[in-house]
Amino acid sequence: MSSFLGVIGLPALATLLSVVLWFGTKENNSGAKAKALGWGWIVFLSLLAGAAFKGAGPPFSYVSDLVNDGIRMLGAAIPGLTMPGIAIVLLAILVWKGMTRRQVAMTSITFFYVASGAGAGYGLVAERLQDIATRLAG
Repeated sequence: MSSFLGVIGLPALATLLSVVLWFGTKENNSGAKAKALGWGWIVFLSLLAGAAFKGAGPPFSYVSDLVNDGIRMLGAAIPGLTMPGIAIVLLAILVWKGMTRRQVAMTSITFFYVASGAGAGYGLVAERLQDIATRLAG
């Protein structure tokens, strides 16, 4: 089990966590073997998924490139718009907009992905996941 992350890689981990979050946040989970995920699990798994997407590289890095291109385009209209600024806006949406569990999961993945690109603490999580996967694979 210690080489699980190294064997499947970050792209598969990011995809796996996204699938777990998508199906694990279904509001009416009748007939399923497992219960819906709680809020704590949703946020924790979203953190790992967002960081895994950031560390996975291509084709997942194309999303980051697209976001950066969008930031540059918006830079003319809103000077100073940066990745940390987008992360704060997404956090405000998460806190004050009433959302279903699934909406929280998908928005949280986006938030942690953007926050990982902004550097600081969340960027370190993405770097550590990438480092762990590289060490386990090799």
